[in-house]
Amino acid sequence: MYTEFFGFSKKPFSLVPDPSFLYLSEQHKKALSTLQYGLVSQAGFTVVTGEVGTGKTTLVRSMLDKIKDQCDVGMITNTHSEFGDLLTWILAAFDLQSNTDNKASRYKVFVDFIEEKSRAGTRVVLIVDEAQNMEIQTLEELRLLSNINVNQNITLQIVLIGQPELLDKLNKPELRQFSQRVSIEHHLQPLSFKETEKYIIYRLKVAGCTRTIFQPSACAALWYYANGIPRLMNNVADLALVFAFASDKKTINWKIILDVVKERNTGGIKRFEGKVLTDSLAERAAEAEKLRRILLESTGVDISKSL
Repeated sequence: MYTEFFGFSKKPFSLVPDPSFLYLSEQHKKALSTLQYGLVSQAGFTVVTGEVGTGKTTLVRSMLDKIKDQCDVGMITNTHSEFGDLLTWILAAFDLQSNTDNKASRYKVFVDFIEEKSRAGTRVVLIVDEAQNMEIQTLEELRLLSNINVNQNITLQIVLIGQPELLDKLNKPELRQFSQRVSIEHHLQPLSFKETEKYIIYRLKVAGCTRTIFQPSACAALWYYANGIPRLMNNVADLALVFAFASDKKTINWKIILDVVKERNTGGIKRFEGKVLTDSLAERAAEAEKLRRILLESTGVDISKSL
C-alpha cells in the first residue's frame, strides 16, 4: 500500500519474524553469541528468555540459518498439553514416524534416531519455543530425556525459548535438578531509546530506504509508548507509515505516532493504557506538556521543536 510511496522494496515493520530484519543490538549480539556458544560447547540445556515481542523467535531463526548445515534441528512451537505429550511433539519436530501409542516404543524410535545421528557425526538440537507453557511434569520429562548418551558424549542439545515465567518455573524447588543442567542462559531486555533509533534506521535500510522518515521526535514517542518492545514498535511504526501515506507526508513526527497510539487504544485491546493523551481539549495541552517533559528527560528529544 505505502511501499512505492516511500520507495521500499518490502514492508520494513512486518510482524512476521524475518532473520533479514534482525537488528543486533549489543544485548542481541550477546544473546546470539550465547546460543552459538552453547551449541559449539555442547551445552546440554541453553535457556533464552525475554518479554513478549523482544525478538526471541527472530533470534532463534537467525541462529538456525547459521547451523542448519551442521546439525539436525527440530523445533517445537506449541507446548500446550492439549496438543499431545512431549514425545509426540519431539517425534513430529524431527519428522519421525511411530505407529504405536506405547510410550516406551516411541521413546525407542527417538533413541534409535539419536544413535543413528551420532554414528554419522551429526549433532541433534531440539528447540522449544514458548517453553513457559510447559507443565512442571513435562519439563521434568524433558530433563530425563536429556539423559540419552552415546559414548559418554552429549548427543542431544536442548534450547528453551520463553517468557520470564519460564524462569519462575525453573526456579521452583521441584525443578532444581533441571536448573542445575542449564549451562547457558540469557535474558533479553527491551531496547533503549538509542537502540530504538538504530533499530528503526536499520529496518528502513533493509527495506531499501536510506533517507530519514521517522524524525527523532517520532522515535522518542515510539520508544515511549512501546516500552522498547520491538514487536509493539513494529505495530505502531507500520500503521504510522499508513497514516503518513494517507496524509501524503514523507516524514513522520511524534504527532503521527500519537495519532496511531490513540487509534489503537480505542479498540478492544488496551496496549497503551495510561499513556494516551485525553480527548478533552481542556486537558490536552497539559498532557502534551507532560509528555514533552517525559521524553526530554528520558531521551533528550524536545518534541516541541518537531511539528
